[in-house]
Amino acid sequence: MLPHILPNEDEEAAEELAKAFRKRGVKVYAGTKVKSITKTENGTSVLVENEKGEETLEAEITLVAIGFKPNSKGIGLEEAGVELDKRGFVVIDDRMATTAPGVWAIGDLTGKLLLAHTASAMGLIAAENIAGLEERKLDYRMIPRAVFSDPQVASFGYTEAQAKEAGFAVKTGRFNFMANGKALGLGAGTGFAKVIIDEKYGELLGATLVGPEVSELLPELVLAQANELTAEEIARSVHIHPSLSEAILEAAEAALGHGIHG
Repeated sequence: MLPHILPNEDEEAAEELAKAFRKRGVKVYAGTKVKSITKTENGTSVLVENEKGEETLEAEITLVAIGFKPNSKGIGLEEAGVELDKRGFVVIDDRMATTAPGVWAIGDLTGKLLLAHTASAMGLIAAENIAGLEERKLDYRMIPRAVFSDPQVASFGYTEAQAKEAGFAVKTGRFNFMANGKALGLGAGTGFAKVIIDEKYGELLGATLVGPEVSELLPELVLAQANELTAEEIARSVHIHPSLSEAILEAAEAALGHGIHG
């Protein structure tokens, strides 16, 4: 129903992925509402509606993904004094503690960022706090995300639009995998690396990558942001040639106005 297929990601990434789908003969209906699904002798009949009007799609199988909801009812949370929000997610503080003394919660049930690696990180912080170790906090916005499509999409932090909306003076750097030797050697030149930086200090605000195995490239940027490294420090770090990681270097250079291979 939303304007593009990755509503929480950079619009350019959504268009790049949709373009790759269309090249493989996959039709994408964005901004489209499903009005009904009817079982037929040969599969299913789906009635959709968008600004062009109604259309019926015939398919062997229809998959429906309508989001997540917490499985928190009837397990005694309220009786234990654990506060739930209006959607049923468990309310926690930065320490992963609930409103009930001695009860801690991590993962999807908290509604923070419903990803397995988020739950693992939350579990470590909960264990550290239970053990009385030095407290640390999770910045959920800066946790990496990935869509394991073909091409992959990986991101963290602010999108360009979100950074501008948050009031940052934004500079971006972009590098296309079509100009990356390793990507071409793999026959996977689709996509790009895009970094978003704060113009004032050069600090990383986020990044969006679309391309071959880009979920493996993102940790470099996540580590840099967590340790307050700038785009200049990434650009000065020598990267192996030929490698996909050179796209990160080139995007950082482009954000600084120093790009030479774009």
